[in-house]
Amino acid sequence: MTLCPVDRTNWRAITKLAVAPAQREFVAEPCYYLALCAYDKIWQPLAICLAEQVIGFLMWTVDPADASCCWLGGILIDQHYQGCGYGRQAIQTILARLMAQGYHAFALSYQPANTVAKQLYATLGFSETAEWEDDEIVARLSLTIA
Repeated sequence: MTLCPVDRTNWRAITKLAVAPAQREFVAEPCYYLALCAYDKIWQPLAICLAEQVIGFLMWTVDPADASCCWLGGILIDQHYQGCGYGRQAIQTILARLMAQGYHAFALSYQPANTVAKQLYATLGFSETAEWEDDEIVARLSLTIA
């Protein structure tokens, strides 16, 4: 599993990604995330790839209110690849990449009813805070260099 830049060779594959039916109420369509990246000019999009196959998507940004913190968002794995650990791997990979760039504080948000996301992020060390982003609870992770 690798994280690849989104470009003219893979953006169409991203638009065809679909999460499992039980997750559809919690995850926006990939086109929405791509539009946020293209027009807001804040988010950095990445394709989650297995060999040459695009199997997922995620985006990240530096928090404009706190330049020491990165936000992760738009994380999705296509329904045909869910349950194989690729979401976990993708998050671990982006955390390692961002830590290598000097970032050690991370945040993300999810709807409280999304127990799959809540459980995954908790096992990765994210802790829910009292903060909210629209209708989503914010979870944060601080990592230190050993």
